[in-house]
Amino acid sequence: MFKRILSLLLVMLLAQNCILAKAISNEDKNMTRTDICKENYRTLFGGEALTPTGDDPEMMAILQKYIFGEVFKVGELDIKTREMITVTSLAVQQTLPQLKAHINGALNAGATPVELREAIYQLAPFIGFPKTLNALGVLNEVFKERGIATPLKSTATVNEEERYAKGLAIQDPLYGDEIKQSMTGLPQDMGADVARFLTEVCFGDFYTREGLDIKTRELLFIAALVTTGNTTTLKSHIKGNLKAGNSKETITAAIIQCLPYVGFPNTLASLRTMKEVFAEE
Repeated sequence: MFKRILSLLLVMLLAQNCILAKAISNEDKNMTRTDICKENYRTLFGGEALTPTGDDPEMMAILQKYIFGEVFKVGELDIKTREMITVTSLAVQQTLPQLKAHINGALNAGATPVELREAIYQLAPFIGFPKTLNALGVLNEVFKERGIATPLKSTATVNEEERYAKGLAIQDPLYGDEIKQSMTGLPQDMGADVARFLTEVCFGDFYTREGLDIKTRELLFIAALVTTGNTTTLKSHIKGNLKAGNSKETITAAIIQCLPYVGFPNTLASLRTMKEVFAEE
């Protein structure tokens, strides 16, 4: 008798949850892109979107509704991941005023200071150290304004003697020796030095750090490569993302998240490259 009553209560509870889920879903469907834009904007920046102020309110209205009311709805990425992708793209572009705003937005969306630092640190092998230092300057400025003490705790996990071995342990399952093979035949075998640098720096110095897992690091690199327009390297990293555990849907949504920040040409080229990779799988 008790088991029958318990079963009945569970059925009733599940039915109530289904009704609630349906109500929430219907509410979302009834929200306009303006409503969604305002809600996301408040979460990220703590203010009101679509205000008729400033020198170009019409441009800002188009921008805000497009980004926060439409692009933010594509795919199943959470708002924190979207902002981490955006921070990556803006750091690559060196659009520093917008980067500062979105670092604040990422913190408001739940990203930790360490996660943001790691997202910018790891760009060095892709965009070079000078641009990375520029982005770090903006990051640390935000930290100081928000009372976040710097330097942050160290997240390094390797010593000098381990850089190559531990880097290779991450690189090999994702990419094999494709870089080493592509660099063969350079004068005085200098290609071997380049391949070793990649293993030691990109994977040994950065991928081994705590603060971001490999899956997240790979997804953020998708944003970096979409931004640069380097579809050749993007192709390899789409394959690496799949091996790291990111789904096709997640990769697609990450590329589309870059669209307002890099424009249609780079994004469409990246999506075509992605389709080629998926067709090969």
